[in-house]
This record gives sequence, C-alpha cells and structure tokens, in this order.
Amino acid sequence: MDLRDREFWMVILSGLALGTLGVLLAVWGNPANSGICVSCFIENSAGALGLHNNPRMQYLRPELIGFLLGSVASAVIGREFKSRGGSAPLLRLISGIFLIIGCAVFIGCPIKLLLRLTAGDLTAVAGVAGLVSGVWIGLKMAVNGVELGPQQSERSGGGLLMPLLFLLLLAFFITRPDFINFSTKGSGAEAAPWLLALGAGLLLGALAQRSQFCITGSIRDLFLVGLRSYLPWGLGIFMVSALIAGAVSGRLNLGLYGQPGAHLDHLWSFLGMMLVGWVSILIGGCPFRQLVKAGEGNTDAGLVVVGMFIGGAVSQSWGIAATAAGVSLYGKAAVLIGLAFMLAISLLLRRREG
Repeated sequence: MDLRDREFWMVILSGLALGTLGVLLAVWGNPANSGICVSCFIENSAGALGLHNNPRMQYLRPELIGFLLGSVASAVIGREFKSRGGSAPLLRLISGIFLIIGCAVFIGCPIKLLLRLTAGDLTAVAGVAGLVSGVWIGLKMAVNGVELGPQQSERSGGGLLMPLLFLLLLAFFITRPDFINFSTKGSGAEAAPWLLALGAGLLLGALAQRSQFCITGSIRDLFLVGLRSYLPWGLGIFMVSALIAGAVSGRLNLGLYGQPGAHLDHLWSFLGMMLVGWVSILIGGCPFRQLVKAGEGNTDAGLVVVGMFIGGAVSQSWGIAATAAGVSLYGKAAVLIGLAFMLAISLLLRRREG
C-alpha cells in the first residue's frame, strides 16, 4: 500500500462517501437502514415503470439514476468511456435476474447489508456470512476456469444506450407523466428530497467510476491479496463511516428483533446473499458496480442492469421478495433455483474449459 498513490485515496473517498451518505439519505427521508440499497431502488423503479403492481414499492429513485449518470460523466471526463461487450449476453441477463432475487430474499443489496450491520441489525450477520461464502465459491470456480469470456470493442455505439435510457428516466421523474407510478404509502413513499438524492447518486457514481469500488470486489481482493489491495481499505472506511454517522444521528439499534427492513429467516438470508456473492463474482461486480460499469459503456453490464429490472419486477409480482414476516415459499424456491442455475453454469463453463 502506497499512501502517496492517488488511486488509494480515491478508494478511501469512495468508501467514506458511500458510508456517510448511506446513513444521511435515511436521515433525510429514505427508509430506515436503507439510505442506499440498489436492489430496493430497482424494485421501486420497476414499480414506477409499471413492471409490478405493489403500490408500496413504486418510486423512480433519483439515486439510482444518479449512480449511472455520475459514472457516465466521470468516464467521459476521464476519457474512459468505451463501448464494449459481447461476453455471454444471455447468461448475464439471467444472472442479473437472480442477483436481485437473492437481494430481495435477504431484503437488501450488499451495500444495505453493511448499512444494516453497522446500524446494529444483528439479522445482517447471516447475510454477511452468506455473501462472503458466495464470493469464496465464486473465486474457487474462477480458479478452475469458470468465466464468461472476453469482451470486445463495439463500433455500434451500443454503450450509449443505457446512459440514454437513464436520461429518459430522469426526464420521466422530473415531468412525471401519468404512466409513471408513485407510492403514497409504504417504503416507496419514503424518500429524501429529490435534488439531494440525485446529487448524492451523481457523486457516488462518479467516485465509484474513478475508484472501481465494489463491495464484493473488496471481499474478493481480501481473499486474493489481502490488504495489499486498496479495495478492502475502502470497504473498512465505508463501514467505519457508516457506524460513526449512525451513532451521531442516533440511529444505532443493536439487536435481532424489530429491525426495519429485516426478517428472522436466517438460513434464507444466508442463502440469498450467497447467491448474490456467487453471481457477483461470475459477472464481475455487485449491483452497484454493474450500474457504474454500464455508465462506462459496458454493454454486458447494461444487460445485467436490464436483468436486474426484470428481477425486481418478478420479485414483487411473484411474491418472491421477503417481508418482515419472513421468506415465502416462492422466495425459497427462487433462491434454490438460482443456486442450481449457478452450479449448472459453473459446471458447464468448466467443462468447456477442459
């Protein structure tokens, strides 16, 4: 580790901003312990677009839009925007679906997982164990040659499609046409002031693009090279800053019971996050990282984002998403199918390598 390295300080700044804003956005109006949750934001946004009909989960989250557009701006300024893709597109699309299904069963993405943990939610411990286990399994598979294949540069300008789509979503949010839904009750109605939310999203997207910060990527690097990588340091700063911000704002609540946006089905929290960790290693990043990569012109990540929207829609429409009461039979079946899918794909790709 070189303290004079600019990349190190970009990672530290990314972790600091993510942890602090993750708490502040909840203080400003987002659901408790969910100041930042990519999977929740996607489920809300899918509902806003009419992709599911849960009236409590319909809000076109400006933070989500900001993550991708902030990445676009940073990539263009840094001359790093480049259309590229073509690596197992259908598998990436389906992987994006299962990525959100795993999050929906846990009730949160890897960012929310750690925000819940640093807020004292002990139900998140099972999710942390599951995420770490999933990353470890994914790494073991990667060592044995399991990968989705190389990307290629694209001259078609396909990398512009996702940024243009998110600009359209921003226009929808501002103009609020009749076909965009907005919740009047439930978590979809809990929101920070939109300019603050959009600004936070733009800042975090830009920082993450410059630093390549990723929750599952940090855990991966911790397994591979330990603290010689910068990413685990960013992860540590993220957790410390979230803990401090939570303490200062009076939001620490240590315990298992009565935690917001949580349930007590610990086995399924473990398995849901295991699925998320495993998928994230295969496709090269957690849900947040996929949005950032899509903003850089990566069409493979763009397909994952499309898959995540589909996953958000089916999680709500099919009763897969967990609630405070626990995980439904459909949610349990979906996670098991996702794990079976990952095992089958890993075996197939490993066989191909042989």
